Amino acid sequence: MGIILRLLSRAVFGAFKPRSRYARNKYTRVYQAKKKFQPFDAKSATKQPFKPAVQGSAYIVDGDTLVIKKIQIRLFGIDAPEINHPYGIKAKWALVSLCKGQTVHVEFIEQDTYGRTVAKCFLPDGRDLSAEMVKLGLAIDWPKFSDGRYRSLEIAGVRKKLWLADARQNGRMHVWKQFEAKKARATKE
Repeated sequence: MGIILRLLSRAVFGAFKPRSRYARNKYTRVYQAKKKFQPFDAKSATKQPFKPAVQGSAYIVDGDTLVIKKIQIRLFGIDAPEINHPYGIKAKWALVSLCKGQTVHVEFIEQDTYGRTVAKCFLPDGRDLSAEMVKLGLAIDWPKFSDGRYRSLEIAGVRKKLWLADARQNGRMHVWKQFEAKKARATKE
């Protein structure tokens, strides 16, 4: 009965009045703290530097995805072939050789549509893993996300070599579906 009266009084009179002195003081402190803060102003806001949120040894999933401390991370701004696509295994092992025995430092950027964390990953000597994969010719720049940051690092002819990744970036998913169908037919026979 007491709970019902309390909820009813909250609905009629607004906020719940605490019973004890401690609770009243806590309520007052929270209310006063809220009054001190100013509303957000986009013009005067400054971007805070992002510190590495995670660091550790990496388990490599494919050429642009790794796992550090049970967090699945997608490398920022690049697209590498999937494991079952041409050069996919080579891309994975190139990333393994870059990260082997190294502590990878991670700066989180955002979350992608597949629930992976998109991040910039760095080796202890400061090298960017995304840039290194593009320089090796086993990943291509994805300008939609990187604003062309890694395009100048691409080797000549890499977009022809990694034609499936290029097709995905340009919205030609039918090419990808045709490749998957052809591969499925080959495994049936």
